[in-house]
Amino acid sequence: KVSNQIQVEGGTNAQKRTFYTALYRTYERMVDINEYGQYYSGYDKKVHKSNRPFFVDDWIWDTYLAHHPLRTIVNPTLENDILNSYTLMYEQSGWMPTFPQVFGNHLCMNAYHSSAIFIDGYRKGLIDYDVEKAYEGIKKNLMEGTFIPWRQGNPRGSLDDFYHNNGYFPSLKIGENESVGNVDDFEKRQPVPVTLGISYDFWALSELAKELGNNEDYNLFAPKAKDYKNLWDFNQQLFIPKDSNGNFLDINPKLDGGRGYRNYYDENNGWTYAWDVKHDINGLTELLGGKQAAQNRLDQLFREDLGIRTNDFYIDGSNSTGMVGQFSMGNEPSFHIPYLYNYFGAPWKTQKRTRFLLDVWFKDNIFGIPGDEDGGGMTAFVVFTSMGIYPVTPGIPYYNITSPIFEKTSIKLQNGKTFTIIAEGASKTKKYIQKAFIDDKEIDAPYISHEQIMQGATLTLELGELPNKNWGKDAVMPK
Repeated sequence: KVSNQIQVEGGTNAQKRTFYTALYRTYERMVDINEYGQYYSGYDKKVHKSNRPFFVDDWIWDTYLAHHPLRTIVNPTLENDILNSYTLMYEQSGWMPTFPQVFGNHLCMNAYHSSAIFIDGYRKGLIDYDVEKAYEGIKKNLMEGTFIPWRQGNPRGSLDDFYHNNGYFPSLKIGENESVGNVDDFEKRQPVPVTLGISYDFWALSELAKELGNNEDYNLFAPKAKDYKNLWDFNQQLFIPKDSNGNFLDINPKLDGGRGYRNYYDENNGWTYAWDVKHDINGLTELLGGKQAAQNRLDQLFREDLGIRTNDFYIDGSNSTGMVGQFSMGNEPSFHIPYLYNYFGAPWKTQKRTRFLLDVWFKDNIFGIPGDEDGGGMTAFVVFTSMGIYPVTPGIPYYNITSPIFEKTSIKLQNGKTFTIIAEGASKTKKYIQKAFIDDKEIDAPYISHEQIMQGATLTLELGELPNKNWGKDAVMPK
């Protein structure tokens, strides 16, 4: 049933094996623990009677990017039940979960990205749960919870007060000992990804407030979505940690920060987090000096050297795998990055990069997957990108278009309709979009809406062996 829902034609047998293995793995999580109309909740330690599924086991830091958005297309009923389960967990425990496990919420990674799946689902018509209660939980997490990594669900403290007052999460000064007792000895403060992640979460919260007609909250929280700008260093064109006095730290953003760069970043270095502003790509483009400058900087990402021998790099950068220059295919914060060319006036480079990344890093042999698969988190990227679409910003109900590896892809939707992508002659060399049509109407912008997909549209792409550098060049991307 799972593999038959998406049917592909064309491509190599190896590509089909990779694609269908990836699709199958996206169903690894979440897990319904409701048995015969009742389930035991680790969130209030009680047995509940219910005729509706109760889903647990999710790693939201990994899965909000592509895994949850994929379900909004292929199984919106399931995603609705998942959103309901998250809401029930909040009601039962007092906190909206971050990594919901069978035993309760696992305090893991950073930020509160359950906010993302709710604004994304709401804007795609998934409202079969107590939306107001969910909003209440998201707001509580951000206003009353701590931002310290691996401590989510603990009460707000001094570092969080600093963030709320100053718009960034403070770093220790170089050589300064940690004085906040709740900071994990290994995970550290991670000030840059915390600042960027919480900026996104405040964006999600404010956008959901706007959808619900809560203008007071929207006006209160929308400015916090811009907090990421407080760590932008124009000289280095990177997000650099600041200490509590507002001074940038003099660090090497490629290599400093200890294991996983956690003193300053998290699992990835400053070159990866330079692009982690999915909710305000126009704002990031302005920081970079405009579309052409942003495009040039993105080119540099894919060719910038490690600055160190590879075996030494992996001592601290063990999570940064699948490297292409400073780009890391093996970790989730990188997923959207090759699609940013669509925003910077060069969609043909998105087509070039995504094909390359699928060809090199996702094999049907012993090389397999370039990083932690994260229970469907990474393979959802493979499913989307192989089909030629990708949700750059969860919460904005549009999908970027790139070059599909199959000549025809058909998704059987739950509403009885079929969404089809046609790319005749698609091959390793014939990969550049010359023209694009949605239901025979020509488009000159590299995106398609969720609504068009769910109405059973046909996306037709004419491909060639040489890039059409004008197609989509001047597109205004949805925001």
